[in-house]
Amino acid sequence: MRTRITLACTECKNRNYDTKKDKKTHPDRMETKKYCRFCKKHTLHKETK
Repeated sequence: MRTRITLACTECKNRNYDTKKDKKTHPDRMETKKYCRFCKKHTLHKETK
């Protein structure tokens, strides 16, 4: 079952991206480097609730 998650920037704490992930294959919190339009650079984004 794929669930909807929100990714937030670790520097400015803004929630920038909505995506989906499979909880069965990836039970941990997701982390990825993505572009933050508020910081205007690529930063680490973590999964939020």
